[in-house]
Amino acid sequence: MDIKKQIEYWINSSEDDLETAGLLIRNQKILFGLFLCHLCIEKAIKAHVVRCTGNLPPKIHNLSFLIEKTDLALSESQLLLCDTLMFYQLEGRYPGYYPKIPSKIKSKDILNQTKDLFQWLKAKL
Repeated sequence: MDIKKQIEYWINSSEDDLETAGLLIRNQKILFGLFLCHLCIEKAIKAHVVRCTGNLPPKIHNLSFLIEKTDLALSESQLLLCDTLMFYQLEGRYPGYYPKIPSKIKSKDILNQTKDLFQWLKAKL
């Protein structure tokens, strides 16, 4: 396995998800936008799983589980964001589960925090 190519794949895909999340949230498609915020961070962490293990990441979406597979030391606020994003990752995968839609202001705050965490994760590669 080409580790460098795998990391590039996860980061490039993560960047696309983050860009799309911003577009969706700006256009009032908040739940799916927040789902993509989760996906962005999931993929960025998976790049670190590849870096740390030399293997493909597990096919799992739990951010805490994935973080444990790395050498990352997230701050309390970063971990809190990951917990928040987990709430929205379910929306796209489990029909009938509809989390409360946050306000546009709160959604933009989550998006901005996601952008910050993504940049931090990318810089750690």
